Amino acid sequence: MGAVRGILLDGTVLLTADDDQHGNASLRPGAEYLIRKLHHSKIHRGISYVLGISAHKVAGRGRLKTSLTFVFYFYTKWLLSDYNPHLTLPMEKFAFFLPLRYVSLLERIARLHSFDCFTLNASCMADTANEIALAWGDNERSFMHVVSNESEDLSLNLSNHGWQIIILRSHGQRPADDIEGGGASENPSMLYIDKLEELPLTICRLNRKELGSDGVTVGYVMKPSRGEDFAKRGAFPLCPTQNGLIFMPLTFELPLSSQLQEVDVVLHKATDEIISIEMSMSSELSNKVTYTRGMQELARFIEEQPDFCVIDPLDNIYPVLDRLKIQQILLGLENLNTEGRCKIRAPHFIMVDNFNEPNLVQRLLEARLPLPTIVKPQVACGVADAHSMAIIFRVEDYKSLSVPLPAVLQEYVDHSSTLFKFYVLGEKVFYAVKKSIPNADILVKISERNGLKPLLFDSLKSLPTEKTLNFRDGDFHGVNDQHIDLGLVTDAASWLRRMLDLTIFGFDVVIQEHTGDHVIVDVNYLPSFKEVPDNVAIPTFWEAIKRKYESRKTKERAIASS
Repeated sequence: MGAVRGILLDGTVLLTADDDQHGNASLRPGAEYLIRKLHHSKIHRGISYVLGISAHKVAGRGRLKTSLTFVFYFYTKWLLSDYNPHLTLPMEKFAFFLPLRYVSLLERIARLHSFDCFTLNASCMADTANEIALAWGDNERSFMHVVSNESEDLSLNLSNHGWQIIILRSHGQRPADDIEGGGASENPSMLYIDKLEELPLTICRLNRKELGSDGVTVGYVMKPSRGEDFAKRGAFPLCPTQNGLIFMPLTFELPLSSQLQEVDVVLHKATDEIISIEMSMSSELSNKVTYTRGMQELARFIEEQPDFCVIDPLDNIYPVLDRLKIQQILLGLENLNTEGRCKIRAPHFIMVDNFNEPNLVQRLLEARLPLPTIVKPQVACGVADAHSMAIIFRVEDYKSLSVPLPAVLQEYVDHSSTLFKFYVLGEKVFYAVKKSIPNADILVKISERNGLKPLLFDSLKSLPTEKTLNFRDGDFHGVNDQHIDLGLVTDAASWLRRMLDLTIFGFDVVIQEHTGDHVIVDVNYLPSFKEVPDNVAIPTFWEAIKRKYESRKTKERAIASS
């Protein structure tokens, strides 16, 4: 079989035998996960209904009539289970076709997730195979049919057309990993899985076999919503990319060790898997971050495999979790400044672990922090209140402030409501211009209506809320470009890349009115870079990953030969 270009899911793979509490058809465990992973996989995908010779469609509606045969099958299975709970009743013996409510659910899933729908004619599977090949326009030998073990016999004819058959075992059957080859069978066109979550792993394994040594498998782990956002943009295709990457979702629902055996690179957003962070003035985080159990297992694997390629090592992302640490690193930007050029710097700041410090006013003066100031938790991400911030207009308001401690009190820079968001993807730098928070004088006027009370906000939600104004790559020309020294900022991006040793990161720059100082006010790891057009961002994203892997391998070879 070649690289997988099309996958057909039999309806019985997705549906449970039992209705939900309201009598509606329901999906089996893992089905929703699989459907979402396939939706933006860049491969053809379809759902099939198995029809018997008596099946026919409802005139004018294209839907199937309810079949008592299907109902009888599940009733018989339920009835006999009282006597033999391990009974396996071959569904194909009933030559069933699906009741209307089951077909309706499958059709709804197909519409929602852009799947094709096909009816499999049990009496003439060759016609079905030809219909799918015509619709998908690819070589049949790149297609895969996933069926439940009850429908196994119905897929045998498709294997004669070069299809790869994947059979989902019933509960209690011999596990797939007990079979030599990880789910292989005597028939090379048939493989077995025990959970639907295993299917992306199986697809990636087949694609890697097709690419051979030219392929690089990237296992990625992040929260579902983030992974789906990347996938929607085409970042995580299950088919090989143009530069030979194969993306495989890592799931904590399966043993992690067996998945990691298949990958060459791990791409992670570890901050999505943080349970808690214990912060202190010392800025030493490595022993104070508590991850989910799955992420802890991944961290142990990385620690035990020091030569494994990770984007990026956990130790490298710790400074980005800590606003105090990153502020201290940004102080080094001063070394980039030269005579006759704009200045790039960190904002002025101090660290507090108590808003009632008796010498707070003196510390603010010494740090050149006039009011208003912006107050941020020391924890930069990974926990719920990491983005709970405040802008303070009066010193006495610190005492009743609800921003989590320890906290960073940071200079509020007047920047004409303009924010420059920079994205570093490997060696490439992109940026977007966005509207931002108003200058201090405007904020004061707004706050005066409320008695100059602190302005509280969640930086992920309420500020900034402005839409992107412009995007630039490469030669950096266009609107607002006269206000920013892009050469200076790209030098700073290269400096940050070396200092942090990160492959993909972002940072925000504001330009101070009157002085023209370029101030880096935030740094983050593995941002969405959503302001960069997909046709530019995604190939660059892939190239950054590939180059990181190749660079790692080159270093390993150099060490081995020395």
